[in-house]
Amino acid sequence: MVEVRAQRASRPTVAAIDCGTNTIKLLVGAPPAVEVREVRMVRLGEGVDRTGRLSEAALQRTFAAVDDYARIIAEHDVDRVRFCATSASRDAENSAEFVAGVRARLGVEPEVVTGTEEAALAFDGAVRALQVAPAAPVLVIDVGGGSTELILGDVTPSSACSMNIGSVRLHERHLRSDPPSMAEVTACVRDIDTALAACPVDIGAASTLVGVAGTVTTIAAGVLDLATYDRAAIDQATLSLPAIHDVVDRLVRMTVAERLALPYMHPGRADVIVAGALILQRVLRRSGVTELVVSEADILDGIAWSLVG
Repeated sequence: MVEVRAQRASRPTVAAIDCGTNTIKLLVGAPPAVEVREVRMVRLGEGVDRTGRLSEAALQRTFAAVDDYARIIAEHDVDRVRFCATSASRDAENSAEFVAGVRARLGVEPEVVTGTEEAALAFDGAVRALQVAPAAPVLVIDVGGGSTELILGDVTPSSACSMNIGSVRLHERHLRSDPPSMAEVTACVRDIDTALAACPVDIGAASTLVGVAGTVTTIAAGVLDLATYDRAAIDQATLSLPAIHDVVDRLVRMTVAERLALPYMHPGRADVIVAGALILQRVLRRSGVTELVVSEADILDGIAWSLVG
């Protein structure tokens, strides 16, 4: 407690919100100290790839979560708030409605960040949190619901790429059967490989791979064969690539009901995780290393650090 108080005395207490395609997350604290970490599965980007718009139902689910977060923020002595929205909000033609709704509820202007900004925040959040100094260069892999970011660098990014492939987007586009058919999986992989071929980041140059966000951490729970989702066990875990590929292959063959029965699987991720897992697998197959470090710190932590300088 003394250490936390000292950190709070030297740094402002901040509230960081990351609103993605599938989840909206909140962190309250004085980094690196964290007082609150929350996540809600709201699927804001549901249907955006097809319609180009945020649906009314998705907006209402997201606004309900923002109302919850506003109450939590009000209960803490917060100095600064930053709300960052990513892929779904960038792509939607009615994003102004989303921005106005957030502003009315939180009193802050949500930032619809670019893919480049998203990548830099994810890299900062992940690399700062590593407990062992990694061999450089480091490749941070952030598989989201609407986009995937690859960021290569040392202390700061040297190259980055944000691709419009994510677990929700590719699930809705390709994986309609339960379990997905071989033809659907092949089409999904083709989309992934096309995006990776156009990505300027040299995956093979990385000496260390760091994976962040829900797809990666859920797969890590599978590799570790956890009886429940255990954040402490997952964070900083080093996983062999063959073990990851084995879990991905098993997830692809499962039905949604079978994935829901996995003790570590969040219900809001069970349907879309196959697409996210395939993205991760195709990235890993282009690397020249044999292990992946998993970090529970991600873009949310990067947003929080951006508020303390």
